[in-house]
Amino acid sequence: MSDKPFACLVIADESEEFPDALIYAGLLCKSTGWRLVMLRVIEPSDPAPWASITEEMRRQAHDAAESLTQRFAAEVWAECGVTAEPVLREGDLKPELRKLLEQDSSIQLVVLASAAGPGGPGPLVAQLGKTAGLGPRPVPVLVVPGALSREEIRKLALPLAASLHPTEPPSA
Repeated sequence: MSDKPFACLVIADESEEFPDALIYAGLLCKSTGWRLVMLRVIEPSDPAPWASITEEMRRQAHDAAESLTQRFAAEVWAECGVTAEPVLREGDLKPELRKLLEQDSSIQLVVLASAAGPGGPGPLVAQLGKTAGLGPRPVPVLVVPGALSREEIRKLALPLAASLHPTEPPSA
């Protein structure tokens, strides 16, 4: 077990439903004293014919990811008073998520939000129905229904937060 306090993980993307997961996780972390970890995975770009172009594209993608996580961190701070810890990774989302869950045993909960439209719930939420989980160790995954108001998110998050002891992970 890690010496760090328990953490809740959200996966930062530009989906319409991500802010719901972020605020839900922020409210949980504020009430429990857990850390909020925000993973942003930078998908690899197609290699350009010149190395300098490829490196510039990589740098721009990294800058955009940093900007996005800073914007989301400011949002969760303003709404919940919680400081999000951004984690930037390069690669494909699912393998990078698995690696993070292997490396950081303090992560005890993953919060995702499902999309509320005809396109389905989203790729990670859909994967949960097909596999045994997101990573190599059992980590509970909480799925926030899409299209909730902030007030509805608060009503869902706060009773759960009150039931969690700050030093105990949720049961799987």
